[in-house]
Amino acid sequence: MPASARPAFEIVTIDVSPYVADALPHPDNARRAVARAFDAAARTGGIMQIVGHGVPDADIAGLEDAIDGFFALPETDKLALRLAPEINRGYSPPHSEALSKSIGIDPAERTNDNFESFNVGTAASEFPHLVLPPEHYPENVWPGHPLAFRGQVADYYHEVQRVSGVLMRVIADALGVAPTFFDGFDTASVDMLRLNVYPEAAGGMGAHTDFGFVTVLWADRMPGLQFLGLDNSWHDVVVAPGALLVNLGDLAARLTNYVWPAALHRVRVPGLERRRSAAFFHDGFIDGTIEPLPAFVEPGERPLYEPITVRENLVAKLRGSRSGQRNYAAARDATRARSARD
Repeated sequence: MPASARPAFEIVTIDVSPYVADALPHPDNARRAVARAFDAAARTGGIMQIVGHGVPDADIAGLEDAIDGFFALPETDKLALRLAPEINRGYSPPHSEALSKSIGIDPAERTNDNFESFNVGTAASEFPHLVLPPEHYPENVWPGHPLAFRGQVADYYHEVQRVSGVLMRVIADALGVAPTFFDGFDTASVDMLRLNVYPEAAGGMGAHTDFGFVTVLWADRMPGLQFLGLDNSWHDVVVAPGALLVNLGDLAARLTNYVWPAALHRVRVPGLERRRSAAFFHDGFIDGTIEPLPAFVEPGERPLYEPITVRENLVAKLRGSRSGQRNYAAARDATRARSARD
């Protein structure tokens, strides 16, 4: 679709149930329709919302309960679960990160982001037959209270991890590659679930793109999340009831030579109520290499990206967001963010 024909901003709703449930009258035709819809949404901003994902309502309710219970704990209890910045697990207090530095931009307000989070993810102990770097597959830490927290978070984590696998099958069909194309990438993927709470007074997160391939987001229906549209303006996004928001990250942009752009987004809480979300990041095997597919590079043209490993991209982005070392390798996204209109 020519750029001039694309809508300025649109979030389509895609029913992915043909990839979740096999007992359908025409599963092949239904899946082709899903893949086409995903490709169209990916080309026009890299953001969509999905229904038919199969995550039980009880698991989402448990997730909400876990978020409320943990973040209501005394500050000292939460800080006891804070780890070193290079270990992307446990508790992160307000103003301890600056997501905009992950694309090479200092925070607009010259202060770090005002949100707190709790992170869990893939641990090396899950794959005893593999030698995995512990700094990228650290063991999880869990609070002793609330008592139900660990089970509630784990239940949701496994469900949304399943959904990310569904999406990778959709993506393979949308790209026209073999169903096994991502098998190596998905093995021992660096996955992470981040629970976020933004305070009602000036809560926020700087402009950034996500570090991996695909992000699956649950969020309550409070305003604050904004995505950059093709009109170069920020647009408010509130997820529909029962839907999960999906956006593409750096590796999807690289694989498609930016035909599927990484979704540039930020959070600006308007000061009405606190905002909650839970973002699941599917980043891929740490030593997997991503480079543009030949189908997305015009004959005689040089790809926009050189090959990069998941590790190289992840390290550069985390050094920016968690250690304050601006990432200058994300110039394309930084240019978009700097030129965006408020």
